Amino acid sequence: MNAKSIVTRLLDAAGITPNGSAPYDIHVNNEQFYTEALHKGSLGLGESYMKGYWDSEALDEFFARILSARLDEKIKRDLGFRMQILLARLFNFQRPDKAVENGSRHYDLGNDLFELMLDKRLTYTCAFWEGARNLDEAQENKLDLTCRKLNLRPGMHVLDIGCGWGSFAQFAASKYGVKVTGVTISKEQVALAKEKCKGLPVDIRLTDYRALDEKFDAIVSLGMFEHVGYKNYRTYMEVAHRCLKDNGLFLLHTIGGNVANAFTDRWLNKYIFPNAMIPTMGLIGQSFEGLFVMEHWQNFGVDYDRTLLAWYENVQRNWDRLKSKYDQRFFRMWKYYLLSCAGSFRARTSQLWQMVLSKEGVPGGYKFKNRATVPGYATVTGNVI
Repeated sequence: MNAKSIVTRLLDAAGITPNGSAPYDIHVNNEQFYTEALHKGSLGLGESYMKGYWDSEALDEFFARILSARLDEKIKRDLGFRMQILLARLFNFQRPDKAVENGSRHYDLGNDLFELMLDKRLTYTCAFWEGARNLDEAQENKLDLTCRKLNLRPGMHVLDIGCGWGSFAQFAASKYGVKVTGVTISKEQVALAKEKCKGLPVDIRLTDYRALDEKFDAIVSLGMFEHVGYKNYRTYMEVAHRCLKDNGLFLLHTIGGNVANAFTDRWLNKYIFPNAMIPTMGLIGQSFEGLFVMEHWQNFGVDYDRTLLAWYENVQRNWDRLKSKYDQRFFRMWKYYLLSCAGSFRARTSQLWQMVLSKEGVPGGYKFKNRATVPGYATVTGNVI
């Protein structure tokens, strides 16, 4: 049986027909697609899309269907993939010097791209859509939910590990009256975050989280843990433990997976997030055992589907302003990244977790405030756990 017959049979199991009429069907422009998809798995699927070998009108739904059907598990892993797994187990690809290289390849692509793709605060993490009419409101919901879960009060000093372009720091300082110290390893993020937080009690530093050794009233980390790597999970938690005051709270916001892997999808690893790794509940739990008490765990991964679609719509709408710097191959790569990830959250193979940890357990039990009880807010938006 040739590659075309095998791939067609696999796609049929997901209800997808090559050159079919449904929006999620694929249209094959070059039959080399079948060979690349079969022999190189997810890497071949993505690279053949970047080359224009195939298209799909509804790329996000195409991925939701193939992931729900678990086609990724049915294609045999090739020798190159097995070698990558072996190397990931042998070496620490998220050590400090490597972490800077990993981060710069994605986050230093250019602030212009992210300014046109993201919300007005440049929040590059999952939004919280309940009660929101648009991306700006959904991201404010998420930032406010985060602040309430930390029970922030004026005068507190908060550490933001992996602060990005300063969206949380700006929001928490202006809305909750706290002082924020944010750390990132991206030069582009530091420059813009400092500009966006000018005039606020915010200190943005270009530094690796492992260098931190000072005390804070609360710690937050939004969308950074995916870049830590399982060999560094314990170190990461030890840093958070030594930097958190005894009565403080630590909120960890991360993408989560259902099955442990040494690193992320092979195509994403090569083109989008080098040496990233999606944690599982078990790995996270092991990493803070003996250091923290789990107070609260929430999954709103379905909201990441809608967030990624909003980011893609922004890129598509603003492409005329970007195409002088980013070519068509980049556009196809970026579209594939955003919509394939949207499909993975829709298929529930990817999750988004927020967890709140304390050092010794909150006396009497953990609770956080309804938004209506926070000064400056008159109505409740989003769910209260």
